[in-house]
Amino acid sequence: MAQAKKKKKFFNVEMNLIKKRTQLQAYELKELDGRFIKYDLTRLFKGKAMIITLKTKVKGDEVLTFPKELNLLPYYLKRMVRRGTNYIEDSFSTECKDSTIRIKPFLVTRRKVSRAVRKALRNKTKEELILWAKELSTEGIFDETLKGKIQKELSLKLKKIYPLSLCEIRVLDVEKEKVE
Repeated sequence: MAQAKKKKKFFNVEMNLIKKRTQLQAYELKELDGRFIKYDLTRLFKGKAMIITLKTKVKGDEVLTFPKELNLLPYYLKRMVRRGTNYIEDSFSTECKDSTIRIKPFLVTRRKVSRAVRKALRNKTKEELILWAKELSTEGIFDETLKGKIQKELSLKLKKIYPLSLCEIRVLDVEKEKVE
């Protein structure tokens, strides 16, 4: 006996972090649980090439999204680094209120600077970002990063060591979520 074919349907998904709505295709609503959405934010941020990865979770009859990863694309960073400048990168994990996150800051100086200055900038950045992350939730961290609030504050604090032409968070990744 032939089985009736199921037809996929579109389900609305609200992405609260970026205030956008999209649709995902599935047979049933519960299939959307744990699915990942990659969303290009380049148009939203006027050419700042950024991709956000969101994880879906089904609660009742609605689909919620939680941020998983935020990436600045390499071509944007390459455009920002000019001849006669230095760039400083770092990578470290830190605790926030509800998870462990990996932060990779990216700094570009205005001119060539000594190794000691680059090290001082790297250490101050790490110290400030760890203090900042401790007092916020994952949603708050992603929200402030998207708005550019932390980058602005960090740039002003690092200006005392050496003025920067660019202060960005290249990668923001949720490594481990704390189970409640």
